[in-house]
Amino acid sequence: MTAELRDLRWAIVAGRYRSLRQAAETLNVRQSTLSRRLRDLEHRLGGVLFERTNGGTRPTFAGQEFLETARRIVEETDAAFRRLRARCKGESGQLTIGIYTSLSTGNLRATLMDHRRSFPDVEVHTVDGHRNHLLYDLASNTVDVVIMTAGREGWDDRTLALWSERVIIALPEYHPLSAHAIIRWNDLRNEQLLLPESNPGPEFARLLAVKLDGPGSFRALHQDVGLDRLLTLVSAGYGALLVLEGATGAHYDGVVYREVHDHEGPTRLHFMAYWRQANSNPTLGPFLDMLRERYPDLSAEPAPR
Repeated sequence: MTAELRDLRWAIVAGRYRSLRQAAETLNVRQSTLSRRLRDLEHRLGGVLFERTNGGTRPTFAGQEFLETARRIVEETDAAFRRLRARCKGESGQLTIGIYTSLSTGNLRATLMDHRRSFPDVEVHTVDGHRNHLLYDLASNTVDVVIMTAGREGWDDRTLALWSERVIIALPEYHPLSAHAIIRWNDLRNEQLLLPESNPGPEFARLLAVKLDGPGSFRALHQDVGLDRLLTLVSAGYGALLVLEGATGAHYDGVVYREVHDHEGPTRLHFMAYWRQANSNPTLGPFLDMLRERYPDLSAEPAPR
């Protein structure tokens, strides 16, 4: 014995209205068609589901029990289809993002807030690490998309140019350079600079070597701690700290922030999104669409996801 889902839905409507005419109008079918389907269902079940009288149609005792079960089946089936549709459309599920910058303020924080508002049922997981580690995780499907500084070395799949962030120096408030409105790279020569082992520390080390003509032109104190402890060290006078503007939302007593300039103005690092075209995670597409809408690539034709 089999019963189609449509038969269950029609029986539920018939039980709700207790009038085949009204039920048929609601279902937009002929009354004779509805009556025939209900009788076929009763025949397959081997029992009577509805009492048919001149006053209307009402469920029998067995019919009431059947309709309760039918409602649960239909509700659970509808819920399962809703979940499946949402997952296929990327409206639910999990998205893992590799991150190479701070989230206390800036473009990435704003993008994630927008994504959260638009897709509240998507669980976003964030991971950080060195550039090569993030690209390895991306290639091995451990992460879905990586947001980090521009640079195509080691990656030959999909990319999208995003925003740029100013390079900022965090200084102890009593430091002589804190009296300057802006800081020039040469001002940092021979200063003790705190450099995190994790990102974007290696990026800043390369940038310092370029701007100050070699790695020996500055004093680096490498630290394997997070941003909060680094800023605590700055406030305690252990040195200055290069950060990106996305980190300036973190306020620490005794710490001031100043832009770092070169001869063209504020120094900026450019960010890109990296992902695999073959990635089949449905939550990735909507996130990329949001990035493309916020940061359209005006230099090329629209690329497929």
